[in-house]
Amino acid sequence: MVREVQHTQPFVAAVDSRKGGNQLGTLNATKMPTFLTNNPMLNGFPWGSSKTAYSADGYYDAPNTGVIRSYDFTIARGVVAPDGYEKESMLINGQYPGPTIEANWGDTIQVTVHNNIADPPEGTTLHWHGQRQYKSEAYDGVPSVSQCPIAPGSTYTYTFQADPWGSSWYHSHYSSQYAEGLWGPLIIHGPKSANYDVDLGPVTINDYYHTPYFEILEGVMGTNQSKFRPASDNNLINGKMNFDCSLSTTANKCTNNAGISKFQFTSGKTYLLRLMNTGTQGIEKFSIDNHVMNVIATDNVPIKPYDATVVTLAVGQRSDVLVNATGKPTDTYWMRANLAKGQCTEPANQPLALAAIYYEHANTTGVPSSNSTAHVDTTDPCSNDDLARQVPAMQQTPTTPAKTINMNVNFAINATGHLVWKINSQTFRGDYNSPVLLLAKGGNTSYPDHPERNIYNVGSSSSVRVILKNTTPTSHPWHFHGHEVFILAAGTGTWDGTIVNPSNPARRDVQLLPAGGYLVLQWNSDNPGVWPFHCHIAWHLSGGLYANILENPGGIRNLAIPSTSYQVCRDWASFTGSNLPNQIDSGL
Repeated sequence: MVREVQHTQPFVAAVDSRKGGNQLGTLNATKMPTFLTNNPMLNGFPWGSSKTAYSADGYYDAPNTGVIRSYDFTIARGVVAPDGYEKESMLINGQYPGPTIEANWGDTIQVTVHNNIADPPEGTTLHWHGQRQYKSEAYDGVPSVSQCPIAPGSTYTYTFQADPWGSSWYHSHYSSQYAEGLWGPLIIHGPKSANYDVDLGPVTINDYYHTPYFEILEGVMGTNQSKFRPASDNNLINGKMNFDCSLSTTANKCTNNAGISKFQFTSGKTYLLRLMNTGTQGIEKFSIDNHVMNVIATDNVPIKPYDATVVTLAVGQRSDVLVNATGKPTDTYWMRANLAKGQCTEPANQPLALAAIYYEHANTTGVPSSNSTAHVDTTDPCSNDDLARQVPAMQQTPTTPAKTINMNVNFAINATGHLVWKINSQTFRGDYNSPVLLLAKGGNTSYPDHPERNIYNVGSSSSVRVILKNTTPTSHPWHFHGHEVFILAAGTGTWDGTIVNPSNPARRDVQLLPAGGYLVLQWNSDNPGVWPFHCHIAWHLSGGLYANILENPGGIRNLAIPSTSYQVCRDWASFTGSNLPNQIDSGL
Protein backbone atom coordinates (compact mmCIF):
# COMPACT_ATOMS: atom_id res chain seq x y z
CA MET A 1 0.00 0.00 0.00
CA VAL A 2 1.34 3.44 -0.96
CA ARG A 3 0.52 6.38 1.26
CA GLU A 4 1.02 9.89 -0.12
CA VAL A 5 1.66 12.79 2.22
CA GLN A 6 1.46 16.31 0.78
CA HIS A 7 3.88 18.81 2.28
CA THR A 8 2.53 22.29 1.70
CA GLN A 9 5.17 24.88 0.93
CA PRO A 10 3.35 28.22 0.59
CA PHE A 11 4.45 30.64 -2.07
CA VAL A 12 5.73 33.81 -0.42
CA ALA A 13 5.72 36.97 -2.51
CA ALA A 14 9.26 38.27 -2.76
CA VAL A 15 8.38 41.99 -2.90
CA ASP A 16 8.94 42.57 0.82
CA SER A 17 10.81 39.46 1.87
CA ARG A 18 14.14 40.38 3.43
CA LYS A 19 13.83 37.21 5.46
CA GLY A 20 12.89 35.32 2.32
CA GLY A 21 9.70 33.94 3.85
CA ASN A 22 11.72 31.24 5.62
CA GLN A 23 11.54 30.73 9.40
CA LEU A 24 15.09 29.35 9.69
CA GLY A 25 17.14 31.35 12.16
CA THR A 26 14.14 32.82 13.98
CA LEU A 27 12.96 32.04 17.50
CA ASN A 28 9.70 30.84 15.91
CA ALA A 29 11.44 28.18 13.85
CA THR A 30 9.84 24.77 14.29
CA LYS A 31 11.97 22.21 16.10
CA MET A 32 12.42 18.97 14.21
CA PRO A 33 10.89 15.69 15.36
CA THR A 34 12.86 12.51 15.91
CA PHE A 35 11.01 11.25 12.82
CA LEU A 36 7.80 11.98 10.95
CA THR A 37 4.81 10.16 12.42
CA ASN A 38 2.08 10.59 9.78
CA ASN A 39 3.01 7.20 8.35
CA PRO A 40 2.96 3.50 9.28
CA MET A 41 5.14 2.35 12.19
CA LEU A 42 6.96 -0.93 12.74
CA ASN A 43 7.69 -1.56 16.41
CA GLY A 44 7.54 2.17 17.05
CA PHE A 45 9.78 3.33 14.18
CA PRO A 46 9.12 4.00 10.47
CA TRP A 47 12.13 1.76 9.62
CA GLY A 48 11.53 -0.83 12.33
CA SER A 49 13.36 -1.44 15.59
CA SER A 50 16.09 -3.74 14.23
CA LYS A 51 17.85 -1.07 12.16
CA THR A 52 20.18 1.10 14.23
CA ALA A 53 22.98 3.53 13.44
CA TYR A 54 25.48 0.88 14.55
CA SER A 55 23.94 -2.06 12.66
CA ALA A 56 22.53 -0.56 9.46
CA ASP A 57 24.17 1.21 6.53
CA GLY A 58 22.10 4.18 5.44
CA TYR A 59 23.08 3.63 1.81
CA TYR A 60 22.28 -0.08 1.54
CA ASP A 61 19.70 -1.06 4.15
CA ALA A 62 16.87 1.39 3.47
CA PRO A 63 13.36 0.06 4.10
CA ASN A 64 10.51 0.60 1.67
CA THR A 65 8.02 2.51 3.79
CA GLY A 66 5.44 2.91 1.02
CA VAL A 67 5.12 6.62 1.93
CA ILE A 68 5.40 9.35 -0.71
CA ARG A 69 6.43 12.80 0.51
CA SER A 70 5.21 15.26 -2.12
CA TYR A 71 6.46 18.82 -2.57
CA ASP A 72 5.56 21.45 -5.15
CA PHE A 73 8.24 24.02 -6.03
CA THR A 74 7.96 27.10 -8.23
CA ILE A 75 11.26 28.67 -9.24
CA ALA A 76 11.14 32.35 -10.20
CA ARG A 77 13.03 35.59 -9.81
CA GLY A 78 12.33 37.77 -6.78
CA VAL A 79 13.91 40.45 -4.61
CA VAL A 80 15.41 39.57 -1.21
CA ALA A 81 17.75 41.28 1.24
CA PRO A 82 19.00 38.63 3.71
CA ASP A 83 21.71 40.99 4.98
CA GLY A 84 19.90 44.25 4.27
CA TYR A 85 21.20 44.68 0.71
CA GLU A 86 18.35 44.26 -1.77
CA LYS A 87 19.07 42.23 -4.87
CA GLU A 88 17.17 40.18 -7.40
CA SER A 89 17.63 36.48 -6.77
CA MET A 90 16.22 33.17 -7.91
CA LEU A 91 13.86 31.76 -5.30
CA ILE A 92 11.95 28.57 -4.62
CA ASN A 93 8.37 29.36 -3.62
CA GLY A 94 9.53 32.92 -2.97
CA GLN A 95 11.80 31.79 -0.12
CA TYR A 96 15.47 32.26 0.74
CA PRO A 97 16.82 29.81 1.73
CA GLY A 98 14.51 27.42 -0.11
CA PRO A 99 11.93 25.30 1.74
CA THR A 100 13.20 22.48 3.94
CA ILE A 101 12.41 19.01 2.64
CA GLU A 102 11.77 16.35 5.29
CA ALA A 103 11.24 12.62 4.97
CA ASN A 104 11.89 9.40 6.83
CA TRP A 105 14.57 7.00 5.66
CA GLY A 106 13.03 4.74 3.01
CA ASP A 107 10.21 7.14 2.05
CA THR A 108 9.80 8.23 -1.54
CA ILE A 109 10.43 11.93 -2.13
CA GLN A 110 8.52 13.49 -5.00
CA VAL A 111 9.22 17.10 -5.94
CA THR A 112 7.40 18.80 -8.82
CA VAL A 113 9.43 21.74 -10.14
CA HIS A 114 7.86 24.54 -12.19
CA ASN A 115 10.41 26.71 -14.00
CA ASN A 116 9.02 30.25 -14.02
CA ILE A 117 12.39 31.97 -14.47
CA ALA A 118 11.86 34.93 -16.79
CA ASP A 119 13.39 38.26 -17.88
CA PRO A 120 15.63 36.64 -18.98
CA PRO A 121 14.47 33.01 -19.07
CA GLU A 122 16.88 30.28 -17.99
CA GLY A 123 16.79 26.54 -17.73
CA THR A 124 17.20 24.93 -14.33
CA THR A 125 17.50 21.63 -12.46
CA LEU A 126 17.58 20.53 -8.81
CA HIS A 127 20.15 18.08 -7.44
CA TRP A 128 19.57 16.19 -4.18
CA HIS A 129 23.02 16.27 -2.64
CA GLY A 130 24.17 13.04 -1.02
CA GLN A 131 21.23 10.89 -2.11
CA ARG A 132 22.28 7.53 -3.54
CA GLN A 133 19.76 7.51 -6.41
CA TYR A 134 20.08 3.74 -6.75
CA LYS A 135 18.68 2.89 -10.20
CA SER A 136 17.16 6.39 -10.32
CA GLU A 137 19.98 8.56 -11.68
CA ALA A 138 17.53 10.14 -14.12
CA TYR A 139 16.38 12.16 -11.07
CA ASP A 140 19.87 13.19 -9.89
CA GLY A 141 19.35 16.65 -11.40
CA VAL A 142 22.57 17.28 -13.35
CA PRO A 143 22.03 18.91 -16.76
CA SER A 144 23.98 17.38 -19.68
CA VAL A 145 24.60 14.29 -17.54
CA SER A 146 21.40 12.82 -16.07
CA GLN A 147 18.83 15.10 -17.72
CA CYS A 148 18.21 18.04 -20.00
CA PRO A 149 17.47 21.32 -18.21
CA ILE A 150 13.87 22.09 -17.32
CA ALA A 151 12.86 24.67 -19.93
CA PRO A 152 11.28 27.98 -18.89
CA GLY A 153 7.53 27.48 -18.61
CA SER A 154 7.94 23.72 -18.19
CA THR A 155 7.52 21.32 -15.28
CA TYR A 156 9.44 18.24 -14.21
CA THR A 157 8.80 15.87 -11.29
CA TYR A 158 11.69 14.24 -9.45
CA THR A 159 10.95 10.92 -7.71
CA PHE A 160 13.55 9.08 -5.62
CA GLN A 161 13.94 7.08 -2.43
CA ALA A 162 15.12 8.88 0.72
CA ASP A 163 18.40 6.99 0.98
CA PRO A 164 20.62 7.46 3.01
CA TRP A 165 19.37 9.24 6.11
CA GLY A 166 21.05 12.33 7.52
CA SER A 167 21.49 16.09 7.09
CA SER A 168 21.92 17.39 3.57
CA TRP A 169 20.71 19.96 1.04
CA TYR A 170 19.46 20.35 -2.50
CA HIS A 171 20.56 22.91 -5.07
CA SER A 172 20.43 23.88 -8.71
CA HIS A 173 23.13 22.20 -10.79
CA TYR A 174 22.57 24.45 -13.82
CA SER A 175 25.70 26.57 -14.27
CA SER A 176 26.48 28.46 -11.02
CA GLN A 177 22.80 29.25 -10.57
CA TYR A 178 22.54 28.11 -6.95
CA ALA A 179 24.74 31.08 -5.97
CA GLU A 180 21.66 33.16 -6.81
CA GLY A 181 19.54 31.44 -4.13
CA LEU A 182 18.38 28.09 -5.54
CA TRP A 183 19.09 25.80 -2.60
CA GLY A 184 17.51 24.52 0.60
CA PRO A 185 17.96 21.94 3.39
CA LEU A 186 17.14 18.25 2.89
CA ILE A 187 16.63 16.30 6.13
CA ILE A 188 16.13 12.52 6.13
CA HIS A 189 15.21 11.20 9.57
CA GLY A 190 16.78 7.88 10.50
CA PRO A 191 18.11 5.89 13.47
CA LYS A 192 19.72 8.03 16.18
CA SER A 193 23.39 7.43 16.90
CA ALA A 194 23.38 9.49 20.13
CA ASN A 195 20.85 10.88 22.58
CA TYR A 196 19.74 14.51 22.67
CA ASP A 197 16.74 16.51 23.87
CA VAL A 198 16.00 18.95 21.02
CA ASP A 199 16.67 18.86 17.28
CA LEU A 200 17.20 22.51 16.29
CA GLY A 201 17.23 21.52 12.64
CA PRO A 202 19.39 22.94 9.84
CA VAL A 203 22.11 25.47 10.56
CA THR A 204 23.10 26.55 7.07
CA ILE A 205 26.29 28.52 6.49
CA ASN A 206 27.06 30.17 3.18
CA ASP A 207 29.21 32.84 1.60
CA TYR A 208 26.98 35.38 -0.14
CA TYR A 209 27.33 37.71 -3.13
CA HIS A 210 25.59 40.99 -3.90
CA THR A 211 26.59 40.80 -7.58
CA PRO A 212 24.31 38.68 -9.80
CA TYR A 213 25.75 35.23 -10.39
CA PHE A 214 25.95 35.56 -14.17
CA GLU A 215 27.91 38.80 -13.90
CA ILE A 216 30.38 37.06 -11.56
CA LEU A 217 30.53 34.14 -13.97
CA GLU A 218 31.37 36.45 -16.87
CA GLY A 219 34.40 37.59 -14.87
CA VAL A 220 35.43 34.09 -13.81
CA MET A 221 35.13 32.82 -17.38
CA GLY A 222 36.57 35.99 -18.95
CA THR A 223 40.14 37.11 -19.61
CA ASN A 224 40.61 39.68 -16.83
CA GLN A 225 42.68 37.71 -14.32
CA SER A 226 41.68 40.02 -11.46
CA LYS A 227 38.17 38.53 -11.70
CA PHE A 228 39.16 34.85 -11.68
CA ARG A 229 38.79 34.63 -7.86
CA PRO A 230 35.71 36.69 -6.91
CA ALA A 231 35.44 37.78 -3.29
CA SER A 232 32.14 37.12 -1.50
CA ASP A 233 30.41 40.11 0.11
CA ASN A 234 29.09 38.47 3.26
CA ASN A 235 28.74 35.25 5.23
CA LEU A 236 25.32 34.09 6.44
CA ILE A 237 23.95 31.70 9.06
CA ASN A 238 20.49 30.39 8.18
CA GLY A 239 20.22 33.09 5.53
CA LYS A 240 20.85 36.09 7.79
CA MET A 241 23.61 38.52 8.75
CA ASN A 242 24.22 42.25 9.07
CA PHE A 243 26.04 44.28 6.43
CA ASP A 244 27.66 47.71 6.64
CA CYS A 245 25.80 49.56 3.91
CA SER A 246 28.50 52.24 3.73
CA LEU A 247 30.58 49.60 1.93
CA SER A 248 28.05 49.26 -0.87
CA THR A 249 29.17 50.64 -4.21
CA THR A 250 25.82 50.37 -6.01
CA ALA A 251 22.49 52.19 -5.91
CA ASN A 252 20.64 49.15 -4.55
CA LYS A 253 18.58 49.84 -1.44
CA CYS A 254 20.46 48.79 1.67
CA THR A 255 19.38 48.71 5.33
CA ASN A 256 21.88 48.55 8.17
CA ASN A 257 21.39 46.14 11.09
CA ALA A 258 19.13 43.85 9.08
CA GLY A 259 19.33 41.22 11.80
CA ILE A 260 21.06 37.94 12.58
CA SER A 261 19.79 34.44 13.18
CA LYS A 262 18.65 33.59 16.71
CA PHE A 263 18.52 30.28 18.58
CA GLN A 264 17.06 29.37 22.00
CA PHE A 265 18.76 27.12 24.57
CA THR A 266 17.44 25.88 27.91
CA SER A 267 20.00 25.18 30.62
CA GLY A 268 20.72 21.49 31.06
CA LYS A 269 19.34 20.40 27.68
CA THR A 270 21.31 18.79 24.83
CA TYR A 271 20.76 20.14 21.31
CA LEU A 272 21.32 18.65 17.87
CA LEU A 273 22.56 21.15 15.27
CA ARG A 274 22.67 20.05 11.62
CA LEU A 275 25.55 22.11 10.24
CA MET A 276 25.86 22.44 6.46
CA ASN A 277 28.02 24.55 4.17
CA THR A 278 25.62 25.55 1.40
CA GLY A 279 27.99 28.16 0.01
CA THR A 280 29.67 28.76 -3.30
CA GLN A 281 33.40 28.70 -2.59
CA GLY A 282 34.53 29.26 1.00
CA ILE A 283 35.81 26.87 3.69
CA GLU A 284 33.84 27.57 6.89
CA LYS A 285 35.12 27.27 10.46
CA PHE A 286 32.14 26.90 12.83
CA SER A 287 32.16 27.41 16.61
CA ILE A 288 30.00 28.42 19.56
CA ASP A 289 31.54 30.63 22.23
CA ASN A 290 32.10 28.95 25.62
CA HIS A 291 30.65 25.64 24.37
CA VAL A 292 32.14 22.36 23.13
CA MET A 293 30.55 20.46 20.26
CA ASN A 294 30.23 16.69 20.11
CA VAL A 295 30.45 15.62 16.44
CA ILE A 296 28.21 12.61 15.74
CA ALA A 297 27.93 12.52 11.92
CA THR A 298 29.88 13.68 8.87
CA ASP A 299 27.79 14.15 5.74
CA ASN A 300 25.26 11.27 5.85
CA VAL A 301 27.39 8.89 7.93
CA PRO A 302 26.99 8.50 11.72
CA ILE A 303 30.39 8.36 13.44
CA LYS A 304 31.77 7.55 16.85
CA PRO A 305 31.39 10.87 18.70
CA TYR A 306 34.32 13.16 19.35
CA ASP A 307 34.60 16.63 20.89
CA ALA A 308 35.61 19.75 18.98
CA THR A 309 35.61 23.50 19.60
CA VAL A 310 35.88 24.30 15.86
CA VAL A 311 34.36 22.26 13.02
CA THR A 312 35.61 22.64 9.44
CA LEU A 313 33.05 22.55 6.63
CA ALA A 314 34.04 22.84 2.98
CA VAL A 315 31.37 23.56 0.36
CA GLY A 316 28.78 20.78 0.37
CA GLN A 317 29.92 19.21 3.65
CA ARG A 318 27.69 18.62 6.65
CA SER A 319 28.31 17.74 10.30
CA ASP A 320 25.77 16.85 12.95
CA VAL A 321 26.88 18.11 16.35
CA LEU A 322 25.49 17.89 19.85
CA VAL A 323 25.82 20.87 22.21
CA ASN A 324 25.19 20.70 25.92
CA ALA A 325 23.54 23.87 27.20
CA THR A 326 25.93 24.48 30.09
CA GLY A 327 25.19 28.20 30.46
CA LYS A 328 23.05 30.00 33.02
CA PRO A 329 19.37 30.82 32.26
CA THR A 330 20.20 34.50 31.56
CA ASP A 331 23.25 33.89 29.35
CA THR A 332 23.70 34.80 25.70
CA TYR A 333 26.49 33.59 23.41
CA TRP A 334 27.75 34.08 19.88
CA MET A 335 27.57 31.37 17.27
CA ARG A 336 30.31 31.97 14.67
CA ALA A 337 31.17 30.86 11.16
CA ASN A 338 34.46 32.20 9.84
CA LEU A 339 35.58 31.83 6.23
CA ALA A 340 39.12 30.48 6.23
CA LYS A 341 41.82 32.80 4.92
CA GLY A 342 44.90 32.19 2.79
CA GLN A 343 46.15 31.34 -0.67
CA CYS A 344 44.59 27.87 -0.42
CA THR A 345 41.08 29.28 0.12
CA GLU A 346 38.89 31.81 -1.64
CA PRO A 347 38.66 35.57 -0.86
CA ALA A 348 35.92 37.13 1.28
CA ASN A 349 35.16 40.78 2.05
CA GLN A 350 33.26 39.97 5.26
CA PRO A 351 34.36 36.50 6.41
CA LEU A 352 32.65 36.41 9.83
CA ALA A 353 29.03 35.31 10.20
CA LEU A 354 27.36 35.69 13.59
CA ALA A 355 24.20 34.32 15.17
CA ALA A 356 22.99 34.63 18.76
CA ILE A 357 22.11 31.90 21.27
CA TYR A 358 19.75 33.01 24.03
CA TYR A 359 19.19 30.96 27.16
CA GLU A 360 15.66 30.69 28.52
CA HIS A 361 15.57 33.93 30.57
CA ALA A 362 17.91 36.03 28.41
CA ASN A 363 16.83 39.27 26.73
CA THR A 364 16.29 38.18 23.12
CA THR A 365 16.45 41.76 21.83
CA GLY A 366 20.03 42.22 23.01
CA VAL A 367 23.34 40.83 21.80
CA PRO A 368 25.78 38.55 23.59
CA SER A 369 27.81 40.28 26.28
CA SER A 370 31.51 40.23 27.07
CA ASN A 371 31.24 36.84 28.78
CA SER A 372 30.93 35.31 25.29
CA THR A 373 34.48 34.28 24.41
CA ALA A 374 35.50 32.93 21.01
CA HIS A 375 37.52 29.73 20.78
CA VAL A 376 41.04 29.96 19.38
CA ASP A 377 41.04 28.31 15.96
CA THR A 378 44.08 26.07 15.56
CA THR A 379 42.70 24.06 12.62
CA ASP A 380 44.39 23.93 9.23
CA PRO A 381 42.76 26.51 6.92
CA CYS A 382 43.44 24.33 3.86
CA SER A 383 42.24 20.91 5.05
CA ASN A 384 39.41 19.08 6.76
CA ASP A 385 39.59 18.10 10.41
CA ASP A 386 41.64 15.02 11.35
CA LEU A 387 40.52 11.95 9.38
CA ALA A 388 41.63 9.67 12.22
CA ARG A 389 38.82 11.05 14.40
CA GLN A 390 36.09 10.40 11.83
CA VAL A 391 35.37 6.75 12.57
CA PRO A 392 32.03 5.50 11.19
CA ALA A 393 29.62 4.02 13.73
CA MET A 394 28.99 1.03 11.49
CA GLN A 395 32.26 -0.59 10.48
CA GLN A 396 33.11 -1.23 6.84
CA THR A 397 36.49 -2.37 5.53
CA PRO A 398 37.34 -1.57 1.92
CA THR A 399 38.67 -4.38 -0.24
CA THR A 400 41.64 -4.24 -2.60
CA PRO A 401 40.31 -2.11 -5.46
CA ALA A 402 39.50 -3.78 -8.77
CA LYS A 403 40.49 -0.60 -10.60
CA THR A 404 42.72 2.36 -9.72
CA ILE A 405 42.66 5.73 -11.51
CA ASN A 406 45.19 8.51 -11.08
CA MET A 407 43.87 12.04 -11.63
CA ASN A 408 46.00 15.16 -11.71
CA VAL A 409 44.19 18.44 -10.98
CA ASN A 410 45.53 21.57 -12.62
CA PHE A 411 44.52 24.81 -14.32
CA ALA A 412 45.76 26.74 -17.33
CA ILE A 413 45.20 29.92 -19.29
CA ASN A 414 44.07 28.72 -22.70
CA ALA A 415 44.93 30.17 -26.11
CA THR A 416 42.17 32.79 -25.85
CA GLY A 417 43.26 33.97 -22.40
CA HIS A 418 40.53 32.20 -20.42
CA LEU A 419 41.13 30.26 -17.20
CA VAL A 420 40.17 26.59 -17.43
CA TRP A 421 40.40 23.88 -14.77
CA LYS A 422 41.56 20.41 -15.82
CA ILE A 423 41.67 16.78 -14.75
CA ASN A 424 44.50 14.92 -16.50
CA SER A 425 44.88 17.86 -18.89
CA GLN A 426 41.21 17.79 -19.94
CA THR A 427 38.56 20.38 -19.06
CA PHE A 428 34.84 19.50 -19.07
CA ARG A 429 31.99 21.03 -21.02
CA GLY A 430 28.47 19.61 -21.07
CA ASP A 431 25.93 19.44 -23.87
CA TYR A 432 22.54 20.34 -22.41
CA ASN A 433 20.71 18.72 -25.32
CA SER A 434 22.46 15.33 -25.06
CA PRO A 435 22.66 13.97 -21.49
CA VAL A 436 25.33 11.29 -21.26
CA LEU A 437 23.09 8.99 -19.20
CA LEU A 438 20.51 8.87 -22.00
CA LEU A 439 23.26 8.29 -24.56
CA ALA A 440 24.66 5.41 -22.49
CA LYS A 441 21.17 3.96 -22.09
CA GLY A 442 21.08 3.80 -25.89
CA GLY A 443 24.42 1.98 -25.99
CA ASN A 444 26.68 4.97 -26.75
CA THR A 445 29.52 4.63 -24.23
CA SER A 446 32.48 5.85 -26.31
CA TYR A 447 33.05 9.50 -27.16
CA PRO A 448 36.29 9.87 -29.14
CA ASP A 449 34.97 13.01 -30.85
CA HIS A 450 33.89 14.58 -27.56
CA PRO A 451 36.81 14.47 -25.10
CA GLU A 452 35.24 17.47 -23.33
CA ARG A 453 32.71 15.08 -21.76
CA ASN A 454 35.69 13.79 -19.70
CA ILE A 455 34.40 10.25 -19.24
CA TYR A 456 36.17 7.52 -17.28
CA ASN A 457 34.66 4.14 -18.11
CA VAL A 458 35.25 1.80 -15.15
CA GLY A 459 33.35 -1.03 -16.81
CA SER A 460 32.09 -3.72 -14.47
CA SER A 461 34.82 -3.21 -11.85
CA SER A 462 33.51 -4.13 -8.41
CA SER A 463 35.39 -1.31 -6.69
CA VAL A 464 37.28 1.77 -7.78
CA ARG A 465 40.07 3.76 -6.15
CA VAL A 466 40.92 7.29 -7.34
CA ILE A 467 44.16 8.99 -6.34
CA LEU A 468 43.79 12.73 -6.82
CA LYS A 469 46.94 14.83 -7.03
CA ASN A 470 46.47 18.58 -6.66
CA THR A 471 49.12 20.63 -8.44
CA THR A 472 47.30 23.91 -7.72
CA PRO A 473 47.72 26.26 -4.73
CA THR A 474 43.99 26.01 -3.93
CA SER A 475 42.12 23.36 -1.91
CA HIS A 476 39.15 21.71 -3.63
CA PRO A 477 36.09 20.16 -1.90
CA TRP A 478 35.67 16.98 -3.93
CA HIS A 479 32.22 15.44 -4.34
CA PHE A 480 31.04 12.17 -5.85
CA HIS A 481 27.40 11.52 -6.65
CA GLY A 482 25.49 8.30 -6.05
CA HIS A 483 27.90 6.54 -3.69
CA GLU A 484 29.14 6.10 -0.14
CA VAL A 485 32.83 6.98 -0.43
CA PHE A 486 35.73 5.73 1.65
CA ILE A 487 38.19 8.55 2.46
CA LEU A 488 41.43 6.59 2.62
CA ALA A 489 43.93 9.41 2.95
CA ALA A 490 44.41 13.15 2.46
CA GLY A 491 47.42 15.38 2.95
CA THR A 492 50.11 17.55 1.46
CA GLY A 493 52.87 16.33 -0.81
CA THR A 494 52.64 12.81 -2.26
CA TRP A 495 50.66 9.88 -0.85
CA ASP A 496 52.92 7.24 0.69
CA GLY A 497 50.33 4.47 0.54
CA THR A 498 49.20 4.77 4.18
CA ILE A 499 45.45 4.40 4.76
CA VAL A 500 43.95 6.17 7.77
CA ASN A 501 41.98 3.68 9.93
CA PRO A 502 42.31 0.93 7.26
CA SER A 503 39.78 -1.41 8.92
CA ASN A 504 37.12 1.32 9.13
CA PRO A 505 38.11 4.50 7.26
CA ALA A 506 36.03 7.64 7.17
CA ARG A 507 33.12 7.71 4.73
CA ARG A 508 31.46 10.81 3.33
CA ASP A 509 30.47 12.34 -0.03
CA VAL A 510 32.64 15.52 0.09
CA GLN A 511 36.26 15.76 1.21
CA LEU A 512 38.84 18.50 0.78
CA LEU A 513 41.69 17.86 -1.65
CA PRO A 514 44.40 19.98 0.03
CA ALA A 515 46.34 22.60 -1.89
CA GLY A 516 49.48 21.01 -3.32
CA GLY A 517 48.41 17.68 -1.87
CA TYR A 518 46.56 14.44 -2.45
CA LEU A 519 43.23 12.78 -1.75
CA VAL A 520 42.58 9.04 -2.00
CA LEU A 521 38.99 7.90 -2.45
CA GLN A 522 37.45 4.48 -2.95
CA TRP A 523 33.92 3.19 -3.47
CA ASN A 524 31.99 0.04 -4.27
CA SER A 525 31.02 0.25 -7.93
CA ASP A 526 27.48 -1.07 -7.54
CA ASN A 527 25.22 1.70 -8.88
CA PRO A 528 25.04 1.67 -12.69
CA GLY A 529 25.07 5.18 -14.12
CA VAL A 530 27.14 8.11 -15.31
CA TRP A 531 28.14 9.76 -12.05
CA PRO A 532 29.48 13.30 -11.53
CA PHE A 533 32.90 13.53 -9.85
CA HIS A 534 33.87 17.14 -9.28
CA CYS A 535 35.11 20.07 -7.25
CA HIS A 536 32.20 21.75 -5.44
CA ILE A 537 33.55 25.31 -5.68
CA ALA A 538 30.97 26.71 -8.09
CA TRP A 539 33.43 28.80 -10.09
CA HIS A 540 35.89 25.89 -10.49
CA LEU A 541 33.07 23.61 -11.63
CA SER A 542 32.01 26.27 -14.12
CA GLY A 543 35.62 26.28 -15.30
CA GLY A 544 35.46 22.56 -16.08
CA LEU A 545 36.86 20.85 -12.95
CA TYR A 546 34.70 17.80 -13.44
CA ALA A 547 34.75 14.19 -14.67
CA ASN A 548 32.08 11.60 -15.46
CA ILE A 549 32.46 8.11 -13.98
CA LEU A 550 30.74 5.69 -16.37
CA GLU A 551 29.82 2.75 -14.18
CA ASN A 552 28.66 -0.65 -15.46
CA PRO A 553 27.57 0.21 -19.04
CA GLY A 554 25.64 -3.06 -19.29
CA GLY A 555 23.70 -2.17 -16.16
CA ILE A 556 22.87 1.25 -17.59
CA ARG A 557 21.24 -0.44 -20.59
CA ASN A 558 18.90 -2.20 -18.13
CA LEU A 559 17.93 0.95 -16.20
CA ALA A 560 14.29 1.99 -16.43
CA ILE A 561 14.57 5.59 -17.63
CA PRO A 562 11.17 7.32 -17.20
CA SER A 563 9.48 8.72 -20.29
CA THR A 564 9.38 12.12 -18.56
CA SER A 565 13.17 12.27 -18.90
CA TYR A 566 12.83 12.19 -22.67
CA GLN A 567 9.94 14.66 -22.56
CA VAL A 568 12.00 17.21 -20.60
CA CYS A 569 14.60 16.94 -23.40
CA ARG A 570 11.94 17.51 -26.05
CA ASP A 571 10.72 20.56 -24.13
CA TRP A 572 14.28 21.85 -23.86
CA ALA A 573 14.90 21.27 -27.57
CA SER A 574 11.73 23.19 -28.37
CA PHE A 575 12.83 26.10 -26.16
CA THR A 576 16.39 26.22 -27.51
CA GLY A 577 15.10 26.08 -31.07
CA SER A 578 14.26 29.76 -30.76
CA ASN A 579 16.23 30.73 -27.62
CA LEU A 580 19.99 30.15 -27.63
CA PRO A 581 21.21 29.51 -24.05
CA ASN A 582 24.12 31.74 -23.09
CA GLN A 583 26.33 28.87 -21.90
CA ILE A 584 29.64 30.56 -21.20
CA ASP A 585 30.88 27.88 -18.80
CA SER A 586 30.94 24.09 -18.40
CA GLY A 587 27.17 24.17 -17.89
CA LEU A 588 27.35 22.84 -14.33
